[in-house]
Parts: sequence; C-alpha cells; structure tokens
Amino acid sequence: MRARREWSIIRFLLTALALFAVWLLFTASFELFSAAFGIIGSLLIAALTYDVFLAQHEANLRFFVPRPFYLVKFLLLLTFFLYQSSFAMLGAVITGNASPRIVHFRTRLRSDLARMVLANSITFTPGTITLDLNDDHLTVHWFFCNTSHAKAAGEAVKGRMETHIKKVWY
Repeated sequence: MRARREWSIIRFLLTALALFAVWLLFTASFELFSAAFGIIGSLLIAALTYDVFLAQHEANLRFFVPRPFYLVKFLLLLTFFLYQSSFAMLGAVITGNASPRIVHFRTRLRSDLARMVLANSITFTPGTITLDLNDDHLTVHWFFCNTSHAKAAGEAVKGRMETHIKKVWY
C-alpha cells in the first residue's frame, strides 16, 4: 500500500513537471508572476489528471524514462529509415511497383509509451501508416507488402525499430 501511495506521488510530480515545462515552452517567460502562475496551474491540473498522464499499471520509472544513449541511437536509426523508405517510395512511384495491403501483427514491447513510439515511428517512415494500436496489436497499411503471414509482415514492417525502442525503454 505504501509503494502505491509513493507511486501516486511520483506520478503527480512528474505530471506537474511536464505541464510546467510545456507552460515555460509556450509562454517563454521566466518572470516571477508568470512562473508562479504556471506552477500553480500545473499543480492544479496535475492533481486532476495524473492518473491519465501516467497509468497506474506502469509503476516503474523504466517504462517512461528513456535511456539517453539508446534514445539518440534510435533517433539516428529512425532518420536512416526515413531516408531509406523515402528512396524506396520514390522508386515505387517511378516504376509503379507496389502491393499495398493492411497487415496485422503484434509487438513484444511492454510499455504503453514504447508501443506508441513504435506506432508513430512506423507511420513516420514513408510507405507505412499505423491504423490502429490496441494493446500489443498493430494494424498497419503497408505499401510494399510481400507476404500475407502476420509474423513475417510484422518483422518486415517494424524491423529493427522494435529492438532499438526496447533498449530505450527497457
């Protein structure tokens, strides 16, 4: 029971900190009145919404605090995938070689945040759009589908991204 209460306090403080960071980003003001108003507003909103911001079932800091080295490595890899997919799309548009399909597959990521990052990374790369993310099931429109087997399609779409995201949010 004590651990649950401590986790609630940590979730509240992290939510307030994130809200205050957004306040500072949008106001771009460090004046006393503005900062005090931002802190009070952040604390009030955090008291009402911390359950929504950080889920109770993710009661571990490793689920949402990224490991910086692996985060930078993942972002570089994502940039590489972006360019690689862009050139593949360019070739497909010029040659007319495409076989678009909707594929369904699962992810092995446990954190909601990591799953969301995977879904957005898939959408960010040209040729794929994540249509639905439901727990660990993803539905993706894939422009270069070459298989109807769900596991093979999942491995081709998520590729190495899932492995690197797993290292970021271990």
